[in-house]
Amino acid sequence: METVAAFKEIMAEQTEIALATSVEEVPNVRIVSFFYDKSKKCLFFSTFKGNEKITEFQKNPNVAFTTIPTKNTNHVRVHYAKVQKSERSVYDVAEQWIQKIPSYEENIKNAGQMLELYEIHFTEAIVILGMSSRETIQL
Repeated sequence: METVAAFKEIMAEQTEIALATSVEEVPNVRIVSFFYDKSKKCLFFSTFKGNEKITEFQKNPNVAFTTIPTKNTNHVRVHYAKVQKSERSVYDVAEQWIQKIPSYEENIKNAGQMLELYEIHFTEAIVILGMSSRETIQL
């Protein structure tokens, strides 16, 4: 499988990332649901307003993440990314969320006003396919 095609497939199929932050040399990692917007070349996730990770983003917007595989070991890793609050809301991207994760419709309906949308921007990704293929791609 071509690596860029594998990247697109993984980003379309996998629903969660382990998102790593670091503030004052103290790392933190958490799992968040996401979707990848191919046209904007960025990853979107939401979090509750006032959440601890928002403070971490404000102190240091540099993040890393890995997708969490569910069917096999294929995954995407990104070391150099920047997180920022989106100008859009979860309502603006509801269709994309629901298309990828149908159960997210309930989250938006019940808690949408309490959620903030964030974007992760990156230009390079490591695509790992099984145990034998690890390739870095430029986006």
